[in-house]
Amino acid sequence: MARSRTKPSRSVFGVHMYFHQQAIDSTTPSGMAMLQMAGVFAEFERAQIRERIIASHNRARAEGKSIGRPSQITEGLIASVKFMRVKGLGIKKIAKELGIGVGTVYKVINA
Repeated sequence: MARSRTKPSRSVFGVHMYFHQQAIDSTTPSGMAMLQMAGVFAEFERAQIRERIIASHNRARAEGKSIGRPSQITEGLIASVKFMRVKGLGIKKIAKELGIGVGTVYKVINA
């Protein structure tokens, strides 16, 4: 609901929401307003989280730390892939023989 705040009561399937304890009914104007406000706050919260994550990543990069999973591509693997490719082996054959993914083979070749 928070990703698409366009008229929550106008469902494609004709489904409306009613929250008994909160007395919110999506078929009424006040209910629609409450649901839209909830969507706005959810969107705001998500933007705040994203902002903090980006700031944290920028700080870590400034400190020289690497972000994400460590690379499994070693110099030996690069040499093996390039050697096998020069020998004329196909991408899938190289990946299977070295026990790596096809994407990793492409990453090594295109690097």
